[in-house]
Amino acid sequence: MAKKKKTRKRIQRDPRVTPKRYYFTKDTQLAIKEFCSSSDQKERETIYASRIQPALMKLTENLIYIYGFHKCGESPAYLQQACVVALYECLHKFDHERGTNAFSYFNIVAKNWLIINSRKIRKRTFSSVPIDDHESMSMRDMNQIASYQVVPDPVEMSIYQESLKMIRPMCCEILGELTHKNDIVCMNAIITVFDNVDQLEFLNKRGIFVYIREISGLNSKQLSSSMTNIRRKYRAKVGKDKKYDIF
Repeated sequence: MAKKKKTRKRIQRDPRVTPKRYYFTKDTQLAIKEFCSSSDQKERETIYASRIQPALMKLTENLIYIYGFHKCGESPAYLQQACVVALYECLHKFDHERGTNAFSYFNIVAKNWLIINSRKIRKRTFSSVPIDDHESMSMRDMNQIASYQVVPDPVEMSIYQESLKMIRPMCCEILGELTHKNDIVCMNAIITVFDNVDQLEFLNKRGIFVYIREISGLNSKQLSSSMTNIRRKYRAKVGKDKKYDIF
């Protein structure tokens, strides 16, 4: 008997979502470099309006609909405009000399902003839920309470963030010892994460790994190999002291 051909299930994509290759191009990355290098305000405004802003608008729109931020209670148009303003204010922080992919960097910054903003909205909504009257609660109210994130202890967070800041100089030292291209890109991504530690949404190993992968542009296999090399150098430096062992 002839085998039946397997039919692939078609994935329904949101028509508002556009692949990045169509809007965030090499010219976009070059434009960001030119924008940061220019000291002429008029030139900067022209570069931004014609070559950068359209890409940031589309990037933000994609994130809003891919991750469901349009359901958070604020209009998608407002979210898009506010997020793009936040990205504009971060343009000068992008360091093109590190070889970081601009799309990955601003994709993370935008996603962080949208997550933090949605949490603020959820927190405002949660504050009006009558938690002492369970009988009058709707299912939506109960879900809001169940999904509410407890704020970590400020002292523990302070200690953790200080420890991360102490690792950075060691990372720079390791960077100078690396020779393989992927290892260098990976370490630059790690340093970028440390430089933006206050803006990070996830402060655990898994979350940090995801950020490093997105910033570096390396695939999982390449990243795993580079992390192994970096981890070996890192542990050789700290020895038996596991105090700051995040690798």
